[in-house]
Amino acid sequence: MSTHDRNDSNTARGTNGSNEHKFLTFCLGNEHFGVEILRVREIIGLIAITPLPQTPPYVKGVMNLRGRIIPVIDLRQRFGLSASDATKETCVVVLEAANDDGSQTVMGAVVDSVREVQDIPPAAIEPPPEFGCEIPLKYILGMGKLKDRVVVLLEIAEVIGMRERAQIAGAIKDSAAAGIAERRAA
Repeated sequence: MSTHDRNDSNTARGTNGSNEHKFLTFCLGNEHFGVEILRVREIIGLIAITPLPQTPPYVKGVMNLRGRIIPVIDLRQRFGLSASDATKETCVVVLEAANDDGSQTVMGAVVDSVREVQDIPPAAIEPPPEFGCEIPLKYILGMGKLKDRVVVLLEIAEVIGMRERAQIAGAIKDSAAAGIAERRAA
């Protein structure tokens, strides 16, 4: 699924009512999660990820996506879940998160498997529980009730906060500068 030519999500949100209550659902272990479909740029198979120094452990590194360097996080590690080996269903969901200045940050999130796009109307979304959840409440948009399960709906801009995005951007810049210096020295 590629929405590469789509306008920014704020514009799409205002003009594309058919996607307003749609969420891409995916799994981490046995748990089901969802993100607003308007935040999803595309889904790709697991590709080579270059590690970055001096980043939090959940930052896998960066990947080259058609000539653009995209930071990649491991949602399992971000949420404190146990590590798991990659399978044929493991993939990267490329997401957009809004910055305070109105710009968009594009990032990849490694997930165990992608399930489907679900229509979850506001009436079927409840606030997160105040206890028993390993994920910080600020990361959760709500709990989507489907007939056979509950989906944890993520506020993706909060999952990677502004401070973390700045740290990742700095690490990318530092790595690029180090690479240029190494090439010049050679």
